[in-house]
Amino acid sequence: MKLEKITFRNRQGHELSAKLELPKISPIVGYALFAHCFTCNKNLTAVRNISKALTKNGIAVLRFDFTGLGESEGDFENTNFSSNVEDLEDTAAYMDGHYERPSILIGHSLGGAAVIFAATRLPYVKAVVTIGAPSHPEHVKHLLKEGIDRIQTEGEALVSIGGREFRVKKQFLEDIQDKNMAQNIQQMKKPLLVMHSPQDRTVPIENAARIYQAGRHPKSFISLDGADHLLSNKEDSQYAGQMIAAWAHKYLTKKTMLSHGNL
Repeated sequence: MKLEKITFRNRQGHELSAKLELPKISPIVGYALFAHCFTCNKNLTAVRNISKALTKNGIAVLRFDFTGLGESEGDFENTNFSSNVEDLEDTAAYMDGHYERPSILIGHSLGGAAVIFAATRLPYVKAVVTIGAPSHPEHVKHLLKEGIDRIQTEGEALVSIGGREFRVKKQFLEDIQDKNMAQNIQQMKKPLLVMHSPQDRTVPIENAARIYQAGRHPKSFISLDGADHLLSNKEDSQYAGQMIAAWAHKYLTKKTMLSHGNL
């Protein structure tokens, strides 16, 4: 595996930090764009393990930090779900201009919801994968419950998420309220893989059922039985990566197979 560190600017002028992992084998089957979970970053262990599994199967992966998180510029308090979707679009545009358009969008947790919305705006994307994703972006409000009242009355509040403090503004809550997830899933019209753990306590498995039901065929579901929301166990994230690679190859190689009259 070859690792390249990348920086580029989004439409707001903020420098975003990314890492591109390239397979050792040639030719590359396709490129995947990975969106991390809410308040996480591109270096989350699960993200790295999934990316490594994909590169072993010939799929290059670009993972990046959303604005205001990880090593990317900007203030988290001024971001929202809509800006995350825009970051995905800007990252895909960068990949298109410097490497290759992403054929697969993969999103973990709220990043899974974001890739659904981004996929409707990126017609060249061939397939979409969600991991532990909520069926509506507004689901993340439960992570902010300790500061919801203050945010509503004072316009902002410091909220502890995963042991770290983040300033969240009222505009974030307003932004996630009007996002129609089911409508975007139906409009996406791309192969969809839904991955979720029945034991997920952060985003219950019922969310996966609603995403799957809203999706059009071809669609698939893979249970990450025994895993927690962050796929903290190495075996769980490796398994997720292997399953994504196996599933995605069908759609990445379909064009080539058709051209040879094999389908």
